[in-house]
Amino acid sequence: MKTETITTKYGQIEYAVKGNGKPVLFLHGGHSNCRETLFHKGFDPARFQLITPSRPGYGNTPLLNNNSPKEAAELIISLAEQLGLNKFIVYAVSAGGLTGIEMAGNYPERVEKLILASAVTKKWLDKNGKIYKTAKMLFNPKTESFVWGMMRFFSGIFPGAIASNFYPQFSKKRPHKLAKSDIKELITTFKHYHSKSGFMCDIEHDIEGDLISKIKCPTLIIHSKNDNSVSFEHAEYASTMIKNSKLIELDNEWGHMFWIGSDSTRPIKETIKFIEQ
Repeated sequence: MKTETITTKYGQIEYAVKGNGKPVLFLHGGHSNCRETLFHKGFDPARFQLITPSRPGYGNTPLLNNNSPKEAAELIISLAEQLGLNKFIVYAVSAGGLTGIEMAGNYPERVEKLILASAVTKKWLDKNGKIYKTAKMLFNPKTESFVWGMMRFFSGIFPGAIASNFYPQFSKKRPHKLAKSDIKELITTFKHYHSKSGFMCDIEHDIEGDLISKIKCPTLIIHSKNDNSVSFEHAEYASTMIKNSKLIELDNEWGHMFWIGSDSTRPIKETIKFIEQ
């Protein structure tokens, strides 16, 4: 996928654009960047313009002073302005959730609809928790390149083993033999992953408590009760706080990664249906 980098009043930002039609702006999750396409599944490029920026600290978007979801939202809104996007759908994935909430809450004239997909909707990790401490150790800027490099190396030799080791991080379902097509899809997605300085920022992200309740645009919340990365509690919280929202609870195989697996058809179809309503 072709990527470009432009300079806005809030700093440099990298992005990718594909297709024509109704603009959908994707906010990727942790470790990712504008090269990821897994969450584009089901979107016809002849009907949708898919815009994916690299959030601050990821890809070729430097972190600079854009440390918070609010500052990330300002940067991405400035990108939208330069691209001539007056109104668009925001599709926020996982750790990109709080930036999506900032965009919908603070720029109602820009955000037509909001989709929160396996999304973080409040403070995510406990600083005293195991996940937080492990993330700080493995995915800080000094170690993340080595960690992901080794993961990619072994993925080429033992793709099934790597996928099986990651599976419990995404899903609460009992580990089992994974379909070859699912393994391939996950490993292909991992090829684009680099935590850089972005993930260390993500695990500290938080927003003002009342901001989410200011969201007025139609909002679709899709989350699995089997999500082992971002608990279903985040979806329930968003559903309670956003009045004009619809919550779809999934009981899928891959939990957090609901775009993978034979049961990924439903959430993908529900997303397209919501956008076209």
